[in-house]
Amino acid sequence: MSHMHIPDGVLPVWIVTAGWVVTALLLAFCIKRVSSIELKRKVPLIGIISALMIVGMTLEIVPIAYHINLTVVAGIVLGPALAFISVFIVDLLISMFGHGGVTVVGLNTIIIGAEAVLGYYLFQLFKEVMGNKSMFWESSLAALLSLLLSTSIMLGVVYISQISPEKIESIGHLVSGTGSNTNGLRVLEDGINFSRFAKTVFILSPLGWILESVITGLVVKYVFRVRPDLILPERA
Repeated sequence: MSHMHIPDGVLPVWIVTAGWVVTALLLAFCIKRVSSIELKRKVPLIGIISALMIVGMTLEIVPIAYHINLTVVAGIVLGPALAFISVFIVDLLISMFGHGGVTVVGLNTIIIGAEAVLGYYLFQLFKEVMGNKSMFWESSLAALLSLLLSTSIMLGVVYISQISPEKIESIGHLVSGTGSNTNGLRVLEDGINFSRFAKTVFILSPLGWILESVITGLVVKYVFRVRPDLILPERA
């Protein structure tokens, strides 16, 4: 829910280049970490999870104008390494549908990938602390905290890039799930007030975080009931 719907040509070249370089290095690490045998076995599951994420990211929930990512679901089911690969595939595909520019795929992969990876490790932590119950609360809390972190990373990108809000239609095109209110972006014009902008984001975003967390909890709970082997084993 925290990736950037920014078209090509808005962010500085240096930051999008850095995003692609870091993403390429992380992808190389993830591919190396996953054995060829496991990767071949998991390709169908990667395809299913990626398809679910694409559907979630491209369908708007009316009337609140939110869409979900399901990245924490990907992290829990696939594990951190495969989930990061899946996130890159999804970001690349949706960029071709106009869901953000191709140049920001690297940055978005880092932001949403962090969401998936952190979601996996937080879920493992909560699972140990709370016990293997329905998995609803464990996964919901993991999603909530992961979204908080990824939104913070997104704000960091906005801050260091000094992006001009005039080039973005609305806060909803910068932070998925915050609607079309433009007031949050206007505070950046003519003398950037990042503090006010960040406050606006954190006021508007929690509703989306809660929605995504509940959906994540329900999905993981269902998967755990029908295929517990997809939730419990340790993964790369």
